[in-house]
Amino acid sequence: MAAVTEGARLSIRGAGKRYGNLQAIADVTFDVGRNTIVSIVGPSGCGKTTLLWSMSGLHGLTDGEVLLEGRAITGPHPEIGLVFQEANLLPWRNLMQNILFPWEIKRQTPDMDWIDHLLDRVGLKGFEARMPRELSGGMQQRASIVRALSLRPSVLLMDEPFGALDAFTREEMNRLVEEIWLETQTTIVFITHSIEEAIFLSDRVLVLSKRPGRVMADYPVPFPRPRSLETMASREVFDLMNRIKSDIYGQTTLRAAAE
Repeated sequence: MAAVTEGARLSIRGAGKRYGNLQAIADVTFDVGRNTIVSIVGPSGCGKTTLLWSMSGLHGLTDGEVLLEGRAITGPHPEIGLVFQEANLLPWRNLMQNILFPWEIKRQTPDMDWIDHLLDRVGLKGFEARMPRELSGGMQQRASIVRALSLRPSVLLMDEPFGALDAFTREEMNRLVEEIWLETQTTIVFITHSIEEAIFLSDRVLVLSKRPGRVMADYPVPFPRPRSLETMASREVFDLMNRIKSDIYGQTTLRAAAE
């Protein structure tokens, strides 16, 4: 395996995953630096979620390894939080009880000051006693983010968490993730089908090929934060979006990010 890059929080080395005769991902290698956001995009079925779940330790790899600060991930890890495509709140527990559920599983005393701060930060203060059915989709996803961040993970993996939300709420959630990252500097790996979302949130955008998924391009996102509407409407962002689209749709060959 290749050496771990200095300054990397996560290192993925030669990652491959097979399901029977189906090769989902193959020879995936990249690093995720400390206090950065990396988004992963690619065509449907290219193995994005498989890769993310392998990074979380929930799915074992067929080949290769995932390293956290140089140590192999062989199962779920307390330093790695995961936000799913759906909020997955337990319908019989209220919002606060859902947030505290991981603490109960770990049999640990929750950090209520931090949880209260997070609830206030995401606009859920005062909704602690509400049941999931009483919350909008955006509010449920905010609760799932608080639940994941309540444990203060050093890495947060997000599996297309806003895909089911309407466009306005999705943009609002993107702003929220950016604001939380600016405050916590948590390392984030973000799966999305939206190239614009990936550029808005990320320091780098990785493009996976068609199945089996391989890293076919790695684009730095050089725009300063916080990213304004003017920035996102700029020619530079438009050009980067088109380069990523052309990779995904197969109109160009693999190119270096610095080209």
